[in-house]
Amino acid sequence: MTFDDLVAEAETAPVAGWDFSWLDGRATEARPSWGYQRLMSRRLAMVASALDIQTGGGEVLAGAATFPPTMAATESWPPNLDRATRLLGPRGVVVVADPDEPPLPFADAAFELVLSRHPATVWWDEIARVLMPGGTYLAQHVGPASVFELTEYFLGPQPEARRARDPESESAAARAAGLDIVDLRAERLKMEFFDIGAVVYFLRKVIWIVPGFTVDDHRDKLAALHRKIEADGSFVAHSSRHLIEARKPG
Repeated sequence: MTFDDLVAEAETAPVAGWDFSWLDGRATEARPSWGYQRLMSRRLAMVASALDIQTGGGEVLAGAATFPPTMAATESWPPNLDRATRLLGPRGVVVVADPDEPPLPFADAAFELVLSRHPATVWWDEIARVLMPGGTYLAQHVGPASVFELTEYFLGPQPEARRARDPESESAAARAAGLDIVDLRAERLKMEFFDIGAVVYFLRKVIWIVPGFTVDDHRDKLAALHRKIEADGSFVAHSSRHLIEARKPG
């Protein structure tokens, strides 16, 4: 396929939800060794109440085998909200529209377990507030300089942004909100994009990698990257992830 064909195909592909199956055979990403979805499933089977913050289209949460009697999820983006409601509602999950700003629409000490996978923002005081004493926050966060090979290819050096999402800084913020850090693990993981369509689709879906990305604004750089991928076989980047577990004192 030509550059124009690949770009046109990726521009029209639906990007709602958090399903990346469109990239099968076109891009790869190594997964963290801890297996977040497996950990999440185990914890959900051990509690009576849980909340998943910023659930996206609900695809990750839906991977759990069982849910506790009280199970809620929040989401802000309307297409994801609709998708999550249709996916999780039949399994008894209450999906709540929430703007991803304080306060969370729940009472104090409402949940034994709070979960989140790749939250855009983390409001530690609110997480601490809705957790029961002895309750746990278990999450996989995007770490510092994640996929910055792509970010800086399009936007140039981003020294300030590189320092954001530091796991140690997040741990300090959690402790300041009254939570104890139980576990903290970080990994950088190889990603490969095998055609320019995969890059366009990824940037349309993961909108914070290149904020405001459009094909028209970046066509020249996309064409140059297309030539590079054809010459090298792929474009290599690295995602940054950390697992964080925090507990509210009993």
